[in-house]
Amino acid sequence: MSTGPSGPSGPPGPSGRGPALTLPGDPPGGRRAVAVWSVGVAVYFVAVIFRTSLGVAGLDAADRFDVNASALSTFSILQLLVYAGMQIPVGLMVDRLGTRRVLTIGVTLFTIGQLGFALAPSYGTALAARALLGCGDAMTFIAVLRLGAHWFPARQGPLIAQFTGLFGMAGNLVSTLVIARLLSDLGWTTTFVGSSMAGVVVLVLMLFFLKNHPEGHEPPPSEHAGATYVRRQIAQSWREPGTRLGLWVHFTTQFPAMVFLLLWGLPFLVEAQGQSRATAGDLLTLIVLVNMVIGLVYGQIIARHHAARAPLALGTVGVTALVWASTLAHPGQAPMWLLITLCVVLGACGPASMIGFDFARPANPPARQGTASGIVNMGGFMASMTTLLAVGVLLDATGGDYRVAFSSVFVLEALGIVQILRLRVRTARRERERLVASRVEAVHVPA
Repeated sequence: MSTGPSGPSGPPGPSGRGPALTLPGDPPGGRRAVAVWSVGVAVYFVAVIFRTSLGVAGLDAADRFDVNASALSTFSILQLLVYAGMQIPVGLMVDRLGTRRVLTIGVTLFTIGQLGFALAPSYGTALAARALLGCGDAMTFIAVLRLGAHWFPARQGPLIAQFTGLFGMAGNLVSTLVIARLLSDLGWTTTFVGSSMAGVVVLVLMLFFLKNHPEGHEPPPSEHAGATYVRRQIAQSWREPGTRLGLWVHFTTQFPAMVFLLLWGLPFLVEAQGQSRATAGDLLTLIVLVNMVIGLVYGQIIARHHAARAPLALGTVGVTALVWASTLAHPGQAPMWLLITLCVVLGACGPASMIGFDFARPANPPARQGTASGIVNMGGFMASMTTLLAVGVLLDATGGDYRVAFSSVFVLEALGIVQILRLRVRTARRERERLVASRVEAVHVPA
């Protein structure tokens, strides 16, 4: 990872290979930046373990709380509803309070939520625990993105975002490999209580080693005038077409894999495709591994060629829709090669969703990065929440017909593609305007 000087979070140069300007105030990066950022990433890593642990425990949860498909999906829906609803407030909190304070609150909440889920005596109590977990989880990703922006040069932004997502997927890998095995060997309570201790570990690491920014690179102070400040931050972020395009890219790309990993993948593979739980777990693991590899590839491509952002996102959506349609249309149970292909394609959805932040980042100044990232991050989770609900309702209505239930994926993909195509031109025009303005500013420097 290069640590040399780089340009601001601005539009790409004429070649599309990165920012066109270099500012002396750009963060230096280096080993200290990697160390501090790694602590933040560790927090996000644990948050993802807690978030996705239900994905491998869905059948166990249905038995433990004696609930049907719709009630089971409510666990994830409520968690994502809280997560999505918290994104803009969290973005504002990060802009105002800084990363360290927000992450401290987040770790505390998601650790209590995971512990509460382990000990919940009833369905209602378990729902409340998942809501608390979702609230804490919501405070991690945006804060870690902002931490990276304050410690690394701007041209490394796409790579830092993809690396953040990569380590988050490593948390998902822990769920599919470790949590699933512990559930089988140790049971519900021991597994979830034991996993909650990871939250305590990262809280201690963060309190001792995490800093908001390197010395000498304090962000300029901004005025926080209550409701007026909040309205201005949201309105100015939303006014940028890059922010809205980022939201729709995130909306359209993330949810197919999220729904599959978070809840419905294991039941689909076991009940509809006749796979054993061990084989289903291996296929879920494949999604995570592919996600980690493709994340590195996408990050390198976008860091060098900003013009590749929209083609990568749209291409991922198109291939995902094609393979999903092939799987659902196959008579009877799909062959293993098709299920493997589906999981490989779903592995690209997470990295593609990170492209949304690469549209919003150059569209907003540092003082609005948290708010803009919060708006973008709402997209995929709103789509996931909607699809989780639709799949659960359709499964109950059709007596467990996964073909009908998963067809809801195509409706949201179509909506997202329309919005991406509509906003793509506006965003490109706005980026060209900022490029021209930055060149004029660079030439007319006061003596």
